[in-house]
Amino acid sequence: MTILLDAQGLEISHAGHRTRLKWHRLRKRIADPLFSAVVMTEGFAAGASMELDLRVRADGGFVVLHDEELEGETTGHGPIAEKSINDLRDIRMKEGGRPLILSEDLADMMQATHPAALLQFDMKDDYEAIGTRGIEHLAVHFRDIAASVIVSGGSLDLIVAVKEKLPHLLRGIDPTEKLYAIRQASGWRAAETELRADLRGPTEPDTVYLHWQLILDAAKDGLDMIGLCRDEGKRVDAWTFTLKDPGFGFSEPEWRNFSALMALKPDQITTDEAPATERAWRRRMAD
Repeated sequence: MTILLDAQGLEISHAGHRTRLKWHRLRKRIADPLFSAVVMTEGFAAGASMELDLRVRADGGFVVLHDEELEGETTGHGPIAEKSINDLRDIRMKEGGRPLILSEDLADMMQATHPAALLQFDMKDDYEAIGTRGIEHLAVHFRDIAASVIVSGGSLDLIVAVKEKLPHLLRGIDPTEKLYAIRQASGWRAAETELRADLRGPTEPDTVYLHWQLILDAAKDGLDMIGLCRDEGKRVDAWTFTLKDPGFGFSEPEWRNFSALMALKPDQITTDEAPATERAWRRRMAD
């Protein structure tokens, strides 16, 4: 029982394979506030894999938020892309009245971290919105940092620009939405062809982000997307699997899905309940 309670929510080892648990939107638990600097600091010290969203500001810098407008997550109003750093200084997160995390603050926080720590910058704007000024901002502030960073986004042009300007940063792509659409229109063979093209394309991704249900649906029809990516030298993050009742653990349907996913050996699983997922896994394995 003590072992179960000591779960840090960092990884699960199974059948000789290590799967990291990524803390979605800087949440170790769903009860944690969205984009918590406290949780991020804890994760940096523990060597966790974490993810945050970045929105571009009017001055070319960034702020850690998911939505395009300020209203949803903060006390502010209007499009983030129209706000400068000074406009955002006095705005607070709705949860707890916390100050927003700006890219300048983020760079300072990343100077001393555990060597295993990994932070994903999920870019919510496309290259047209971010432009060369935004890429230059990233280059200036994140050129010399201790933590490992992976930059991901739906805009392939953006990821190519990151590769050219900041080649030392890892890169990720998420073709999930596109693959769902192709599968619906033309079947799994066409989706497989498109995925292979992305893996071999100009972004040269290190990691591919795929919805866990897409991975399982493909596997049921004989397409091992994780194996395909691994054969191309890429890692796979399966997102976002979160227990409905973290105190109880896996329901039977959740367990069927999660155990099937683990059998495919993803490199990482994104979750809002990392320690609870690790404990629930250990509990099932002990039965």
